[in-house]
Amino acid sequence: MITVKKLRTLAVKNRLRKCAAIFHYGALGQENLSYLADIAVVATEAAVQLDNGESNCERLKRLSAGDMGDKTLCADLCYEILHLLGAEPADWDFVTEDGSDLDGRVRKVLPLTLILDRIRSPFNVGSIFRTADSFGVEKVILIEGTASPQHGRAIRTARGTEETVDWEFMSPESAVKMIRSSCDKVIALELGGTNIEEFVFPFKGIAIVGSEEFGVSPELLQAVTDRVSIPLGGSKGSLNVSVATGIFLHSWFSAVSVSV
Repeated sequence: MITVKKLRTLAVKNRLRKCAAIFHYGALGQENLSYLADIAVVATEAAVQLDNGESNCERLKRLSAGDMGDKTLCADLCYEILHLLGAEPADWDFVTEDGSDLDGRVRKVLPLTLILDRIRSPFNVGSIFRTADSFGVEKVILIEGTASPQHGRAIRTARGTEETVDWEFMSPESAVKMIRSSCDKVIALELGGTNIEEFVFPFKGIAIVGSEEFGVSPELLQAVTDRVSIPLGGSKGSLNVSVATGIFLHSWFSAVSVSV
């Protein structure tokens, strides 16, 4: 824990970054309340310096007068400071549950393999792993070119589920060979398929999800038995791939998990 005296010696932006991190710990209930109150004073002073005394830090001043025992208030303080710095929360290696205490044995697992076809964003890959852990995926196969679940940003969004769900990388050729040697249904989440609300999901199968930009690659599409699509009603013609995967896996899990 950095002392208030030491904190005041830091450059203004570094001081504010450190204050944001401390309030994050406060939101997790890991800081002393009187210490947080002192940090609120330091943060407000630094914000005024950063803003040259203008009014953009008024909200921070109001928040700093609140009850530091309120975890939501601490989170608001954290993000208000980041806002003043022009930083995004993802820029920070805040402490979160790392998943080291997750017990994969408590999962309800279906005979379902999920193939991620060249999904480049580590954040999306991590988010998909968290969804896969929740909705019964037995194994994730990552086609070469997909971001690694061991990437720092993937780990941040996976929250330990990269350890509870089995996974491996495969070349496109190996994946196609694996698919064709299987007797399972192979279902691609793609445009132009059967409405997901009407599709009858099998108990066992292989699901393929492609990138937002290009979708499932032609070489893998040639090996699928079915295509499923999510009907949309917005101006944008597609969903974020991790969101779409969540809808897809939840639909599958809901349809078949009662028999497990």
